[in-house]
Amino acid sequence: KNYKMAADRYSFNKSWEYIQNKHVGTGHSDITKFEWASNMHRDTNSTLIGHYDLTTYIAIAQGESIGRVRYQLLEKMLQPCGPPPVKQEEDEDAER
Repeated sequence: KNYKMAADRYSFNKSWEYIQNKHVGTGHSDITKFEWASNMHRDTNSTLIGHYDLTTYIAIAQGESIGRVRYQLLEKMLQPCGPPPVKQEEDEDAER
């Protein structure tokens, strides 16, 4: 019985590593809050762009053309959460 649990845990870890390597947005233990939020926003925007019905819904709600909405969503994918925050290491180097 204990052997089965250990084997399940091992196979879960292997499959989780595979998923993390295959899909960038799944994150890892060292991911920052900003990186995680950026991945979530990019995933959402790409879903909205990829599903024509959702893009049409947003266009009607905003009173814009579908092309304009797609363009705005594509622009948001560059920096979905704004510019990245300054890291503490870089901040300390700038003070010197």
